[in-house]
Amino acid sequence: MLPHLAARLFGTPLLVQRAKLDVILAVLGERLNIQRPPADMASAAPRDTSAAGLPGIAVIPIHGTLVKRTLGLEAASGLTSYAEIGAMLDAALADPRVAGIVLDIDSPGGETGGCFELARRVREAAAVKPVWAVANDAAFSAAYAIGCAADRLFATETGGVGSIGVIALHVDQSIKDAQDGYRYTAITAGERKNDYSPHEPLADAARAALQAEVDRLYDIFVGHVAAMRGLPEDAVRATEAALFFGPQAVETGLADGVATLPAVLAEFDRHLSAARRPSSPPRPAPTGKATVLRGTPTMTDTPPETLGVDEAAALVAEARREVAQSAKVIAELCLIAGCPERAAEFIAAGRTEAEVRRALIESRAAHSMESAVRSTHVPQDWATPGADPASSPVVAAVKKLVTRE
Repeated sequence: MLPHLAARLFGTPLLVQRAKLDVILAVLGERLNIQRPPADMASAAPRDTSAAGLPGIAVIPIHGTLVKRTLGLEAASGLTSYAEIGAMLDAALADPRVAGIVLDIDSPGGETGGCFELARRVREAAAVKPVWAVANDAAFSAAYAIGCAADRLFATETGGVGSIGVIALHVDQSIKDAQDGYRYTAITAGERKNDYSPHEPLADAARAALQAEVDRLYDIFVGHVAAMRGLPEDAVRATEAALFFGPQAVETGLADGVATLPAVLAEFDRHLSAARRPSSPPRPAPTGKATVLRGTPTMTDTPPETLGVDEAAALVAEARREVAQSAKVIAELCLIAGCPERAAEFIAAGRTEAEVRRALIESRAAHSMESAVRSTHVPQDWATPGADPASSPVVAAVKKLVTRE
């Protein structure tokens, strides 16, 4: 496992906050036979910041160092994989009981591989169900790339965002090798095969190649943040990969407000309830000013319609029951009709059960007519050229079903 860890730390670009990288090196340094960083950094086990969402809101935790795959190290080592987050996201989208998704982020970032793919999946998910995110308390580098893809992003009063940059490290332990009496000789085919070897100084060509890859990933990162947050790329580059906390994160345009996770959940619940009422006003555009939520929070200038707790809960519960029941019936209809893949299409289009039945019947009728005309095993009295297709028993049965509907 250790060679795998070393390969994922050195000679490869990372989207991780520098201080966290020093912590990782301090913990693994001796086991990887490298010197600890000068700073005396102590490791900390990932804290349990899980929070129970309100009914209809799925809370997805994005905690710890982010990697493409955990390779069995799992959360006990403070790692969370992009694949794991993506699976939770897909489950929330597929669950008819979930009306909205909140990303609970507390991460310094991590690997580049899989990061932007997941971030794009978050933005695609937001087109299906609302997605909000909270830096609770850290959304740095790769974690910020994911968080900024949400519809709205908040930071706690002590929380931070940013670190929009890329870093790569190379360890040259050739002097230590000589002191220990070791001399490594690499036999290679291909001039660049031994690039980034820790047993030799970094060659100029290897340095230039690694810098080029860091720059390429940085351009992708900057373009991604600019597109997700609606900022000029020059403004994103001007952050110089710095960290921004609390109200400062809002002032730079990297966050929409300052709020605790419970406050965001409460406001999100009101937002989802208001979205179900046709008379709800549209959400105002972000003002660029920090919104601090305390007690009973609100994030809009226009106070929402006041509802009693019992009335709001009843409306939400009834809407969820109707949506879940309708989706279940539509899925069953498509399964019986032999086309289960069309269920998602009908549900996304907002089709009613009656409309789905009629569409399936008409589709079956068209298919039956085509099959009847092409078949060589049908009665000759109507399938022969010139015969009236309306006399087909299949067509007659379908017309009867349609009339019944």
